[in-house]
Amino acid sequence: MPSAIDTGDDLRIAIKQISQSSVSSDYIDQLIPIMKDARYSNQLQLAFDQFSNDRESEIERICNANHQDFVSSVDSMLRIRDQTVQMSGEILQLNESIQESIEKLATQKKALVDSRGVRQNINEATQALNACLNVLRIANQVQDMLREKNYYAALRALDELQTIHLKEISRFKIANLIEKSVPQTQDQIREAVKTDLSTWLYRIRESSQFLGEVSFYYTDERRKRNADRAEVDSRFGRFKLNSSIELVADETDEFDILNNEEAGNETDFSPLFLAIHINETLGKTDQFKAEYAADRRTQKDLILPSKLNLLQDECDDLSSLLESIAGFAIIEKATMAKTTNLRQQADVDELWDSMCQSTIKLISESLPTVESDELLLKIKGRIALLMLTMEKIGYSVAAMNDLLLTLFSKYSELLKQRFSDDFLEIVQTDDYMPMPIASYEEYDKVVSVSWYTPDKSREELTFPCVLPFSQMYPLCCIDIRNFLNQIYLFSDDYFQKSTVIDETLRTSLDELLCQKVCQSLIDRLSSQYPGQIVQILTNLEHFETACVELQDLLFQARSSPSSTTPIVLSATEKFKNAKRQASDRIFELVNSKIDDLIETAEYDWMATKPAAEPSEYMLELTRYLSNIMNSVLLALPTDVKEFIYFDALSHASTAILALTLDEGVKRITPTAVASLSLDTRYLVQFVESLGNPILMENLDELTQTVTLMGTDDSLEFYDISQRNKKYGKVDQLKGAILLEKCQEGAQVAAQSPTKSAPSERFGTLGSRFGLGRN
Repeated sequence: MPSAIDTGDDLRIAIKQISQSSVSSDYIDQLIPIMKDARYSNQLQLAFDQFSNDRESEIERICNANHQDFVSSVDSMLRIRDQTVQMSGEILQLNESIQESIEKLATQKKALVDSRGVRQNINEATQALNACLNVLRIANQVQDMLREKNYYAALRALDELQTIHLKEISRFKIANLIEKSVPQTQDQIREAVKTDLSTWLYRIRESSQFLGEVSFYYTDERRKRNADRAEVDSRFGRFKLNSSIELVADETDEFDILNNEEAGNETDFSPLFLAIHINETLGKTDQFKAEYAADRRTQKDLILPSKLNLLQDECDDLSSLLESIAGFAIIEKATMAKTTNLRQQADVDELWDSMCQSTIKLISESLPTVESDELLLKIKGRIALLMLTMEKIGYSVAAMNDLLLTLFSKYSELLKQRFSDDFLEIVQTDDYMPMPIASYEEYDKVVSVSWYTPDKSREELTFPCVLPFSQMYPLCCIDIRNFLNQIYLFSDDYFQKSTVIDETLRTSLDELLCQKVCQSLIDRLSSQYPGQIVQILTNLEHFETACVELQDLLFQARSSPSSTTPIVLSATEKFKNAKRQASDRIFELVNSKIDDLIETAEYDWMATKPAAEPSEYMLELTRYLSNIMNSVLLALPTDVKEFIYFDALSHASTAILALTLDEGVKRITPTAVASLSLDTRYLVQFVESLGNPILMENLDELTQTVTLMGTDDSLEFYDISQRNKKYGKVDQLKGAILLEKCQEGAQVAAQSPTKSAPSERFGTLGSRFGLGRN
């Protein structure tokens, strides 16, 4: 483009430049400044005229110089013009053709535009249809996932459908329909999850018993390991199962109750976790917790039977119940540990307490049918296994302690009844003879079970031999030991009431010994056989020794180490008193026999011919005393035998004197006194042969009285100093009576034709003591 013309430029130059411009419109832009300039307002026309003239002159000059070329050019121009005209015609034809084409094109373009609109509509419809199909596909996928139990993916797909894809087709009615079906589908998912959870809960309930069985097996294994450790190191024996020491000693043992390949047990909590997650996603956690708690309460009721049979030898019903309870409680603890806030501690404890109370009620209702202590011990063992297992897991088992007390009370009563029958049978079937021993083996067995200290060492024994007690004593000792062991056996596993065991054991043992052993022996004291009474006395003495030993044994074996009060069995005093009764019974029998023998005495108190030898009854009496001491009473201790001798001789002396004092004896002749004196000397010689001077004291009254009856100087009896010296043991009144009888007897014996009346000294005896005879 030409540059702008400055103010001082020549007009001709400007016009020349304008003429040389290739663009016709540019000259206007160049003229405008010139026309605005006032200096050129009158010269512009002149300048243009001058420029025109110059150009015409130039053209004329050029034409004159190039005329021929110009003519040729004109011819060419004419030809070109003709061609141009021709071409213009063609162009017009072409234009018409183009116009026609343009009309067709416009029609086609309109049709194209229309088709593009239709196509756009089709595309939009296709997109909408594809979006709807995608929504339907996702909806169908949700249903497929439901059938495939892919619940979380179905829930995610449903959420994606609701939040993304449905918005894309929100203007369509199908979106509204599907939108309305979303909550229903969510409920379907939740119900499907709930159904699967119910199936899982059913399987868990069905496997609870096996789970409990596995846990009981593990507890039993721990108990065995603890016992093995106690055998190796006695210090472990002081620590029970579940104690801190036992738990530390067993901490290396890894035993998963829920998942154990060895037991073939695998508990999968995936259905529960899925249900929790689904309900959290749906915002129904609280409702799910309530439903789950209700389901577990229902399952708890299902595992509890309406009644329980405790009479099975292996306690199958009870074992199944306790194993089911244990498995149920283990699942509850595991659920609480593996989830967050699904199960509260209070809810789990409430379920456990409810199961404990129901179990206690079932057992208590069936307990009266149990009449076997062995079966009751098995029942206690099962319950103790439950308590040990649950205590290890973390449950409180305090509610079961009262049940154990009830079981122990029943157990002790059954034991007491069984051993009562055993004791009675032993006492009733005993032969009450010293126990014969045939060999060292038999001797060792008896000594090992009996509280007995032999008089001889084992090496000094010769077989066969006899032991002082009868067979009932070692048999009762065995039963006593068994009773102790079986009472303490109840507390081996789990029993916190040690003082109850100690007191029950003391009272039960006291009752058995007092009522069933001692009283039975006392009842048999009515026997008329001294040998049996002697054996009973021997047995009673050994039982008294056994009671003393038992008191020490019970004190040492006391379950409660805090108690230091000595244990005293009333049976000790009972046996001691029974010994006195047995001794009295022996005295009674011996004295009765003595009375019977003395009653056979046939003294002729008016005899005039003296006896040449002792009376038959005296011979029998001494023979009886000798035989009974050397045979029947041989097993008795020496002091007891001496006491029996002492009492028997005292009784015999009194009985012989009673013969002379009988009211039927009015007079006693000197010859009769001589016969009595002969018998008395024989008795004295027999007692002297025993070698015990103390026994002679029993005959002092008899010998002094017989001497008094035969004395020629009866006045010595009335002289206190002489009487105390010679007749100190003679009763004053009895002596006076016998002197009077002897006086009268002597008078009768002395009466003859050559003799006078009786001596005057005898006539004054009765008057001296204020006695007279009718």
